[in-house]
Amino acid sequence: MNVLISLATVVVLFLAGLVGAVVGLQAVFGIVIPYLAVALFLGGLVYQVMKWADIPVPFRIPTTCGQAKSLPWIKRSRLESPFTALDVAGRMFLEVLAFRSLLRNTRAELREDGRPVYGTALGLWAGALAFHWTMLAILVRHLRFFTQPVPFFITFLQEADGVLEVGAPVFFVTSFVFLAALAYLLARRLTIPQVRYISLANDYFPLFLLLGIGVSGVWLRHLTKTDITEVKELVVGLATFRPSLMAAKGIASLFYGHLFLVCVLLAYFPFSKLLHAPGVFLSPTRNLANNNRAVRHVNPWDYPVKTHSYAEYEDEWRDKMKVAGVPVDKDK
Repeated sequence: MNVLISLATVVVLFLAGLVGAVVGLQAVFGIVIPYLAVALFLGGLVYQVMKWADIPVPFRIPTTCGQAKSLPWIKRSRLESPFTALDVAGRMFLEVLAFRSLLRNTRAELREDGRPVYGTALGLWAGALAFHWTMLAILVRHLRFFTQPVPFFITFLQEADGVLEVGAPVFFVTSFVFLAALAYLLARRLTIPQVRYISLANDYFPLFLLLGIGVSGVWLRHLTKTDITEVKELVVGLATFRPSLMAAKGIASLFYGHLFLVCVLLAYFPFSKLLHAPGVFLSPTRNLANNNRAVRHVNPWDYPVKTHSYAEYEDEWRDKMKVAGVPVDKDK
């Protein structure tokens, strides 16, 4: 049911953008909604990050799985148990760019003799890495619509991405890998019983939404052609706050279905699990050093607490303690 609801929602959203353009609402779906989506994205992102940053961390809770710094003659693990800010930076660098934690993903199987067997499961790591890196490349490539002239690094990336020179226009390698990685992540969620059991609609919806954006984008480039000049005129106008209604009306309707899905993704991003992108930098399990033995950390939640010492307790209950035979420190 969660799968069908998520898929149906994405289909309806795409059709809303497409039909809206057909009935003449290009200004709404091409100008008004993109501005609202960007405002929600930026406002929601700032709000969530500020809310996280305001939460005190009562003690050091970095995730460690290696030897901490102790005696000089004991070799320590700089990445698994970072002690200095430089160690933490190295760990974060590999975490963000290489998804190092996912390399430890394991799978468990129960053999016929009843023994559990554990092994490596690199599929999630490879799929996630391929998806995120290709999505970054696609986002950078799309910057050519926002800039005039196009910076050299975007042109270089575009030429490198189309190095196979298959088809006309050239089919980008990242487009294929992006869709393949998303399809794998979705299939993994559907076919692994344990993962499917804990999956909710908000786990499937982003996958279908990204697949919808990817498929409609490939369709626009290779099947239903649209005027790239008018698309760039519209996008540059939006970026410079001088939107062109004439350019919006000359673009194929399919483009607005694609654009509306992108707008939904932007608006949805700050209020979903996708916010792990900036959240990883604010995670105390990743951005803190494991130096509890060397540095005294004071709990920021500490506040004055009224105490009742044993001496005061005995003064209050001494007579009854004597009657009950409980030993006391003082007779009076």
